[in-house]
Amino acid sequence: MLAFIDQIALPFLTSLYGAVGYLGVMVAMAIESAMVPLPSELILPLAGFMVSDPAKLEPLTNGPWNFWVVVIVATLGNTLGSLIAYGIGAYGGRPFLEKFGRYLLIRPHEIETADRFFTKYGSATVFIGRLLPIVRTFISFPAGVTRMPLGKFIAYSTAGAFPWSVALVFAGQQLGQRWEDIRRALQPFDLLIAVLVVVCFALLLWWRLGMPGRPKKQTPAA
Repeated sequence: MLAFIDQIALPFLTSLYGAVGYLGVMVAMAIESAMVPLPSELILPLAGFMVSDPAKLEPLTNGPWNFWVVVIVATLGNTLGSLIAYGIGAYGGRPFLEKFGRYLLIRPHEIETADRFFTKYGSATVFIGRLLPIVRTFISFPAGVTRMPLGKFIAYSTAGAFPWSVALVFAGQQLGQRWEDIRRALQPFDLLIAVLVVVCFALLLWWRLGMPGRPKKQTPAA
């Protein structure tokens, strides 16, 4: 992971910001929100560092960046990338699950259950999901699969992305050259969420394949 950050992610972001400025933040956030593992915990603190000290990219940049411009373009990029992931879920994910879901232990009625869940709780789920590492990158896909109303999806996804962008850009601005410390500080939360996802999947698999010791239904005698 550290090799990816040092050898690929950071040089990519540095070159991108130096080449196209604010637009680079938008592009990077769109990539992250389209389910590509380019952490916003790197994208935004580096942009925050550019707010406080642009010397790293001089002479390609013209003076310090504006805090609110960075936040706005980051939020817009997040929304654009989210729409890509939503579209993949809506137009490719659902047909795939309907055809091959049984091989992934997903039954047709469970897709309908997910539909009802997103109908009732989708707004809160998308908003909160945007505030969680890892989850924020992939929450758009199930929203698309369940065909969450597009207007609500855009509104709550954008609403969740805005405070996330404010917090990380501000943290990068305050830390200055130590902006990379944010990523290290958030890594335990990444690990915790990843472990929870794996545990939930394992429990689902255990339940679906039959819990050891669970009494099986008896077939009535003829």
